[in-house]
Amino acid sequence: MTKELWKGNEAIAEAAVRGGLQAYFGYPITPQTELLEHLCKRMPDLGRAFVQAESELAAINMVYGAAVTGANTMTSSSSPGISLMQEGLSYIAASNVPMVLVDMMRGGPGLGNLSPTQADYFQLVKGGGHGDYHPIVLAPWSVQEAVDLSYHSFDIANTYRTIVIIAADGNIGQMMEPVEMPPMRELVARDRGWELTGANGRERRKIVSLQLQPEEMAHVNELIQHKQEQIEQNEVRYAEQFVDDAELLVVAFGSAARIAATAIKHAREKGLKVGLFRPISLYPFPSAALAHRAFRARKVLVVELNAGQMLEDVKLAIGSNKMVDFFGRMGGVVPMPDEVQEAIEHAYVKPDFHHTEKLHSLN
Repeated sequence: MTKELWKGNEAIAEAAVRGGLQAYFGYPITPQTELLEHLCKRMPDLGRAFVQAESELAAINMVYGAAVTGANTMTSSSSPGISLMQEGLSYIAASNVPMVLVDMMRGGPGLGNLSPTQADYFQLVKGGGHGDYHPIVLAPWSVQEAVDLSYHSFDIANTYRTIVIIAADGNIGQMMEPVEMPPMRELVARDRGWELTGANGRERRKIVSLQLQPEEMAHVNELIQHKQEQIEQNEVRYAEQFVDDAELLVVAFGSAARIAATAIKHAREKGLKVGLFRPISLYPFPSAALAHRAFRARKVLVVELNAGQMLEDVKLAIGSNKMVDFFGRMGGVVPMPDEVQEAIEHAYVKPDFHHTEKLHSLN
């Protein structure tokens, strides 16, 4: 395959098109607007649906309407827009229909700023909206990985009839990298027995999220929990570097993991036995694999572009007997590799064996 230079947002959009995207509904918001702009031309040229909605609230409900027909449906936004979509996402989860969402995270809370963070972790991974459910959340650390995950996202969403979220920060959306683009897939008409495509010649189907009887709502929840058990068995994704002899295990995802990987390389050149464990699926979180690696290490250092959100899942995975340090930056401030290297060296030589956390604030 020939590599081409692509900007992250546009590459994700093109990968979704080639992966089978049939209907897109979205609203412009920095730092993901180029994704929408790419699709506003590409989709009509292919005879597929593109609508710029009047708001994120409208966009997610348009997605809901298209998703119940069985179309491969997607929206994209950034942090404040994702917050507005939470109710619609909960409706979609309760209705057991597939969709794909791309989130290019930016500084917050509130309107925040346009700079990259990973502060949406909680609202993406812990369910979003009300109810007992989790979307599948995939966190790429490069444009190529974002392309690969986006291309296969509809396959995953359709397999489980669930929400799949591509969780990236503004760095991934704005950077340009060489990419091998996948081939264009042929769209195939299908009827899997649940789509609402008109009841001419068949029995009427119904998709709703409203269940007034508690027993019926309990049954819907039980089905969701069963589905999530399958997802947790089959969809765990992670990557590792230098973990076999690691005395200090660094845990990071997305852009933070790229920065940490450079810092780890420099630390190993100085003789420090440091490894990287990178969750790719933030849900399902690779708890068992992380616990296995952490057991062999002396200490764990979590690196994030937030105040310590994945940190909680790391603690749950490895238990209370392992020392945990933390390095974080908030508000869109992205650390340089030498800052993370300093945190690595500090954690590596720290003499005490008590649980510790360290938050590097804007100050």
